[in-house]
Amino acid sequence: MTALLGLSRVIDAINEGIGRLVYWLVLVAVIISAGNATVRYAFSTSSNAWLELQWYLFSAVFLLCAGYTLLRNEHIRIDVVIGRFSKRTQAWIDVFGFIVFMFPMAILIMALSWPMFWDSYIHNEMSNNAGGLIRWPVKVLIPVGFLLLTLQGVSELIKRIAFLMGLRDEPGDKMHGHS
Repeated sequence: MTALLGLSRVIDAINEGIGRLVYWLVLVAVIISAGNATVRYAFSTSSNAWLELQWYLFSAVFLLCAGYTLLRNEHIRIDVVIGRFSKRTQAWIDVFGFIVFMFPMAILIMALSWPMFWDSYIHNEMSNNAGGLIRWPVKVLIPVGFLLLTLQGVSELIKRIAFLMGLRDEPGDKMHGHS
């Protein structure tokens, strides 16, 4: 279990680092959005590429931060119900949820999105919009984002099992708590 907890720390560090880097994409998206709006209204000109770039950045933030969100325990759950249970029961509910719901969903999405990305990459798919961008960079975000989510799910599962075995005081950071 010591090796698994070490793996969990590595996965946590990866998602923590990616999450902190991706924070900056929000600022970039805001600057691009403001710049695009300013140019469009001041000079009556624009490009679909700027609008698509905003969508790509939003997609990157949403998908690449899914694992980071799970690490921070900020994903949506029904705390009103689960918060009434003991920490052990909460850990068992999480173990069940990861194994039965999250892993199959995330793995299925990864498996189904990879061929979509690969086809787009091989054919150098472009947006249908005039001045649009190539599509494969945004399509690769789907399997990568769900891979990061799956890895963080493995980390959280390890932490819950370690807690249930009495090897950790808390199953995870802020388990079912509010910041």
